[in-house]
Amino acid sequence: MENVPLNIIIDTHIPYIKGVLEPYVQSVRYLEPSAIDAAAMADAHCLITRTRTRVDAALLDGSPCRMVATATIGTDHIDLAYCHSHGITVANAPGCNAPAVAQYVLSSVLALANRPMAQHTIGIVGVGHVGRIVERWARALSMNVLCCDPPRAAAGDPGAWYNLDDIAARADVITFHTPLTRDGAYPTWHMCDATFVRSLRRAPIVINAARGPVADTSAMLQGLRDGHIRAAVIDTWEDEPNINRELLEHASIATPHIAGYSREGKARATAMVLNAVCHFFRLPQLLPIGAPVIPAEDLRPGAAPMPADLRQGAVRLLQDTACLRANPDNFEILRSAYDLRPEPRLAIAN
Repeated sequence: MENVPLNIIIDTHIPYIKGVLEPYVQSVRYLEPSAIDAAAMADAHCLITRTRTRVDAALLDGSPCRMVATATIGTDHIDLAYCHSHGITVANAPGCNAPAVAQYVLSSVLALANRPMAQHTIGIVGVGHVGRIVERWARALSMNVLCCDPPRAAAGDPGAWYNLDDIAARADVITFHTPLTRDGAYPTWHMCDATFVRSLRRAPIVINAARGPVADTSAMLQGLRDGHIRAAVIDTWEDEPNINRELLEHASIATPHIAGYSREGKARATAMVLNAVCHFFRLPQLLPIGAPVIPAEDLRPGAAPMPADLRQGAVRLLQDTACLRANPDNFEILRSAYDLRPEPRLAIAN
């Protein structure tokens, strides 16, 4: 096949992608996120990126870019309105790392629990790709589960839905899995604020593996000081990579935005964005990376991670916490160089 006259810029830290597009397009360049700027995009028709690159008018004005693909679940680093108004197609990788984040959550609970997991009530705020797997796995581990997702409840989705007041009153583990939104009927920016923290009745473990600004740092710190929060698990931070040192010191588990960093999740994300790029530019759909889809067993009632894998995950998270505390200025380096975890093996109940 003759090369298509396309110039593509790719974040150099996206795994499993090097060499895949080169046989089909004119030019592929791999750049550090800090080097992806307006000058680099001046002749680029496509950008394949991650959350560390802000995609907006400052980056794309005057470029011939027709597509932006992000190898991440979220798109809050992309000015979607700008892209839409300029005819730029945006693709992402929804659900790619959901099993890895669910493993992170349950391994965190195991590491910090002061009684058997079956005696805990977990409140899941945001029941999308990630929250749904957390829900299924938590039920399979005999935890009591409360699901809070106001948009889904308002849409009439089936299931028992609880509001934030219910979660605050009844849960001793609260985990957030929402997108970051500031507008609309259900904004999530600072959803975990001082008012919410003061309303907590069971001194829960609070986990933020969603987006940093979903939880107000000041409110989290005050909650830890006054005992409204027993333990904090922080993977996503406000103002990354310039994270709050006091919260780093007081969080029981503190990691550099790596909850979703599994081998399988990264492979899925790369496969999803490559498929989107190939479809959009009519390139061959032959992608030699063999990325698995999310196994159906991950969502099957009764499927749960093997206890040994959760225990191993808990040990790893405590090691990751010690590493970040020792090297807080190296947040980005620790994230980029992170040794990807395997996803947990599942035991399927009969």
